Amino acid sequence: MAQQYTEPLLKKKYHENCPGCKVDQMKELQRGIPIRQLVSIWIVVLSTALPISSLFPFLYFMIRDFHIAKREEDIGSYAGYVGSAFMLGRALTSVLWGMVADHYGRKPVIIMGTITVVIFNTLFGLSVNFWMAVITRFLLGSLNGLLGAVKAYAVEIFREEHQALGLSTVSTAWGIGLVIGPALGGFLAQPAEKYPNIFSKDSIFGRFPYFLPCLAISLFALGVTIFTCWLPETLHKHNDNNRSCDDSYDALEAASHESSTKEIKEENEGKESASKQSLLTNWPLMSSIIVYCVFSLHDMAYTEIFSLWAVSPRKYGGLSYSTEDVGEVLSISGFSLLVFQLSLYPFVERILGPVMVSRIAGVLTIPLLQSYSCIAIFSGFTLSLVINCASIMKNVLSISMVTGLFILQNQAVDQHQRGAANGLAMTAMSLFKAAGPAGGGALFSWAEKRQDASFFPDQK
Repeated sequence: MAQQYTEPLLKKKYHENCPGCKVDQMKELQRGIPIRQLVSIWIVVLSTALPISSLFPFLYFMIRDFHIAKREEDIGSYAGYVGSAFMLGRALTSVLWGMVADHYGRKPVIIMGTITVVIFNTLFGLSVNFWMAVITRFLLGSLNGLLGAVKAYAVEIFREEHQALGLSTVSTAWGIGLVIGPALGGFLAQPAEKYPNIFSKDSIFGRFPYFLPCLAISLFALGVTIFTCWLPETLHKHNDNNRSCDDSYDALEAASHESSTKEIKEENEGKESASKQSLLTNWPLMSSIIVYCVFSLHDMAYTEIFSLWAVSPRKYGGLSYSTEDVGEVLSISGFSLLVFQLSLYPFVERILGPVMVSRIAGVLTIPLLQSYSCIAIFSGFTLSLVINCASIMKNVLSISMVTGLFILQNQAVDQHQRGAANGLAMTAMSLFKAAGPAGGGALFSWAEKRQDASFFPDQK
């Protein structure tokens, strides 16, 4: 009899044709770290992160070749408009894509996102004027709602003990994509000039000097699109108020356990009523989104300004780097970021927690960015060493903060609200990120024009 009372009072109910229930059954049998799922999420996120910042190393030269800027100092302003178009498009549609993911599933939104990268990133590389570049970037952002859906997917595909690792994988792939993307752009742009023995000036890569990095990323996204067709869907599709199968029961075991059953029902009713609250009144969610937005504004502005500053002439306070030099710096940063996320971050997060990690990263970023103004005084090996160390530290701090905020956002809501919550976060974040390149580019151009003014002393 004693053994009989130790058995679970209620049995889990799985619906035969529900893809979410099939995933829950799979998780019950899962043992060890789910490497296959981690790799799947990693390549999906990487495919959508690569095109976001891959243009920044060559954007300065692309705008110059469009002959739309009247003065060299105005190039940064036009570059900001192109960089902001992607985020503006994403801001307008992220909530819609989140609602689609909650209604139809995560998988269709993920596939649509990768297809969008294949089409519009390729067209961006073939841009012949400024407005074509702006429109293709806008459509690339507005039709790609992948990131919000994949963050929800990363929580639902793993057992609870591996959810932090899943979200860490999302932010790692995202951060590496934002670093490796510019590296690819730097190495592969203008191939007819850099690699004349391979690419002729009369070839398509000679006539469209910025097509090769876009084509490489689009081909990778095409492979990912084919791969995602075999991803399992995690959304529950049955009429139990979209509750997880872990909260579904098929029968009571015995009438003698009626009091225990009542307590469990009351607990579930409390969960349901809490899950029905408006996302806007969910303070843990909204507070993490607010911090995420402010940091995204800063991070996107940094991403654009760093590349513009690095390739600008020394007479304007830049480093006179080539696109290849910028790509080399960002490649080193990307490799260091991968090592950090796979080895150190999970250990630090377990000790300090996501909130404390985000706080420390935010505080340390401030003095680090202030030091960049002094880097231009160096040259040669010293310059390379200092700029690489600063870039590595900046990207490590950024990805640590983003990962912590991802964890907080997805733990603040139930499954049936997770897609909409991530869509809301993407909308707000995209608005701030849209302001980042435009504001950063305009501020950068303004600063270059005022180097001899009293507010910006001459640094030549």
